[in-house]
Amino acid sequence: MPPIPKAELHLHIEGTLEPELAFELAARNRVALPYPTAQALRQVYSFTDLQSFLDLYYALMAVLRTEEDFAELMGAYLARAAEQGVRHAEVFFDPQAHIARGVPIGTVVEGLAGALEREGRRHGISGGLIMCFLRDESERSALDTFEAARPYFGSGAGPGLITGVGLDSAEVGHPPAKFREVYERAAAAGLRRVAHAGEEGPPAYIGEALDVLGVERIDHGIRCLEDPALVARLVREQVPLTVCPLSNVRLRCVGSLAAHPLPRMLAEGLRVTVNSDDPAYFGGYADDNFAAVRAALALTEEDERTLARNSFLAAFLDHDEPRRAACLAEVEAYAFG
Repeated sequence: MPPIPKAELHLHIEGTLEPELAFELAARNRVALPYPTAQALRQVYSFTDLQSFLDLYYALMAVLRTEEDFAELMGAYLARAAEQGVRHAEVFFDPQAHIARGVPIGTVVEGLAGALEREGRRHGISGGLIMCFLRDESERSALDTFEAARPYFGSGAGPGLITGVGLDSAEVGHPPAKFREVYERAAAAGLRRVAHAGEEGPPAYIGEALDVLGVERIDHGIRCLEDPALVARLVREQVPLTVCPLSNVRLRCVGSLAAHPLPRMLAEGLRVTVNSDDPAYFGGYADDNFAAVRAALALTEEDERTLARNSFLAAFLDHDEPRRAACLAEVEAYAFG
């Protein structure tokens, strides 16, 4: 039975780098990896917290050098996403991490965007690119990156290689307000705005991302449940939350999948979605996350339909409402086996 149609709204393209592709690109670009085989590398994909994951995540980016490399990475993701029922993908990328290695931003954007258009059409997946700023870097660095990327901007209502901005990497100690100016520039440029908040950081970061950065979606947001007033606001304003269950467990934000707050979030009426985050590292792509929470949390078929429906309602498809309507119709017509 095919998986339920869904949109993926929280996916870091660098986090889809499977060990086999990492070794292939390393050989092509003559990059030495400190692991004898892809299998040995896969065994290292075990983390104690967000920082231990980030250390490996950034180290493996060294194999990504050319436009072809980025296109291959995107193409591999889209092929897997299609098998997982993804119809629309809003894909994060981290330009600062590549620029710091001497890779021009145009190489990154053109490689990713070209493959997203070409391979997306082939697999029936629409989408866009969301440029994320590393919150443990300075806002000056974010501003410089923003201006370097300006030739590639589109908007939520029109064409362009980059349609939005986000905020990721180490959350604790790096509040959203640190990036006020770059988000003001993004809003003026007509870009959509999201930010990671309330994963490891406190619930207050969620409110700050909404009020100071003007974000339209919160990535993660699981700690909102610690603040009833915040929950009431998120429900009232129907702010989407892009939750990543397998990631939450692997990074120790949640003790176990059985203890995940997703059922309570649904019960509260939050517009929650399920996504894969960095699937090569965390053990599952979009539908793998759906299957995992369905099994561990005893979700009903209607819960699953709600999650899928929410994903399209939360997607930045304002410029293509017929596409959104068609995807929502697919969700409503889906027959569970």
